Amino acid sequence: MAWGPDVEPLLEKLLLGYEEYFSRGRLNTEGRKVFEEAARMIVYEKPYYKGYVSRARRTGSEEDVFRVAALVMGQARVRRLILGRQLAPYREPVDELIEGSLLALL
Repeated sequence: MAWGPDVEPLLEKLLLGYEEYFSRGRLNTEGRKVFEEAARMIVYEKPYYKGYVSRARRTGSEEDVFRVAALVMGQARVRRLILGRQLAPYREPVDELIEGSLLALL
């Protein structure tokens, strides 16, 4: 899918800056600003994603934000970004981490 030039970088910024943009599993105010900008572009370009985006806007939960990111960037890329962030200091078997985490939902 072709997206505008800013949609994917904004969602990447959210996923890579988890500690900065999420608090207790929900978007904080800075995270909402970044997500709102991406969400506005997503709904403008693909109106049929409005339901997913509206839910993520309303709840602000990491699951819903990850789901929207997977719709835009693809499930595999979202997993790589999240796991790359989680495993940065050390490298462990990835399959064990996926089974018990939110990534199992994706």
